[in-house]
Amino acid sequence: MIFWEEESLNDREKIFEFLFDFNPSAAEKTDQIIESKVESLLEHPLMGVERDIFPGRVLIIPEVSMIVSYWVDAGTIRIMRVLHQKQKFPQD
Repeated sequence: MIFWEEESLNDREKIFEFLFDFNPSAAEKTDQIIESKVESLLEHPLMGVERDIFPGRVLIIPEVSMIVSYWVDAGTIRIMRVLHQKQKFPQD
């Protein structure tokens, strides 16, 4: 099961709205790619990399220059954040 934390949903919405202002079809495609890559975690939950600077794992989505931070917790994949690769990752 995939659970999107509220902050990750807010991140997706901000990304979508930002892109939509310039190119609505790019906004749709980007969101679909994010969703598809996250869903692939159901079959391969450990495919993201671990980083020493924060807990959990990071899924890198190079097609859209995004990173997704997530936890694997007893069969549930908790999506914590969705950020552009150039954004500074929050330390909280």
